[in-house]
Amino acid sequence: MRWLAKFIYFKLLGWKAIGNTNFSSNSIKKAIIIAAPHTSWHDFYIGVLLRSVLNIKTNFVGKKELFVFPVGWFFRALGGAAINRQSNENKVQAIAKLFAEHDEFRMTMAPEGTRKKVEEWRTGFYYIAKEANVPIIMFTLDFENKQNKISEPFYPTNNTKADFEFMYNFFKDVKGKVPEYS
Repeated sequence: MRWLAKFIYFKLLGWKAIGNTNFSSNSIKKAIIIAAPHTSWHDFYIGVLLRSVLNIKTNFVGKKELFVFPVGWFFRALGGAAINRQSNENKVQAIAKLFAEHDEFRMTMAPEGTRKKVEEWRTGFYYIAKEANVPIIMFTLDFENKQNKISEPFYPTNNTKADFEFMYNFFKDVKGKVPEYS
């Protein structure tokens, strides 16, 4: 099915992937992958196509209520992992624990936490990466240029402000599907 994903991604849709496109082969088995700007439902299928094109396994988390029959099997097949959002358990620690439970786990998240325009990203992904001691890999959803730019692995430091400035700069001037939400 990879050939079909490549045909759709490159030929039908006219997208390209640039930057660190071989991060699956350089033994990054665990990472937080942040995709931005997240402005539309179209981001989902671009991400699914990209992971097939790059031949990389990625995961996501969702509330456990999403993982029931009949759609639960579909979400698990796509790499989904259920978490209990109702419990008093710290969500950062609960998600970081998923990294310890798997030999390979690359969790994809939208740092905005919504498809609407935000002034600042949510910080959970950052603290999960620190707690799990895994790098952050950034990729753009640049609909203006029809490209996904992928960063080298970035390990958070103890300087949160500088780290976020570095990450914001990676996404500078990138336009999502809905530009006014970028």
